[in-house]
Amino acid sequence: MKKIGIASDHAGFQLKEYLIGWLGAKGYEVYDYGCPSEESCDYPDFAHALASAVESGEVDGGVAMCGTGNGISMSLNKHQGVRAALCWTPEISALAKQHNNANICVVPARFIDHDEATAILSAYFEAEFEGGRHQRRVEKIPVQVEK
Repeated sequence: MKKIGIASDHAGFQLKEYLIGWLGAKGYEVYDYGCPSEESCDYPDFAHALASAVESGEVDGGVAMCGTGNGISMSLNKHQGVRAALCWTPEISALAKQHNNANICVVPARFIDHDEATAILSAYFEAEFEGGRHQRRVEKIPVQVEK
């Protein structure tokens, strides 16, 4: 992953701004899908923009955050091509990539500090999908609509 999309709501704005700089310093090309400030806003607006960019291939993957990470994860995962994982620890984020091929790492902005966030994202970006038995499971995630 070299092109990374990022999105948050107002609760995640400060962490998002920090992570944009951190990701840029790591050599990632970062696309910011909002929000633009700490003014109260609705996380689905920014989640759907990021999810659409991931599905279309505009970005290789993403990072998202809201207060708990739950709301933005729920919105992201409405998209069939998205596998957003709420990650509270580096171990969870590594496993989300290794076993679930997560393409968006979500962090809970109100419950972690900058050091925890960068440790979580470092583990996520360093991990690789293991395939094998996990591939079969990942293929069953999207809802299959009968025609």
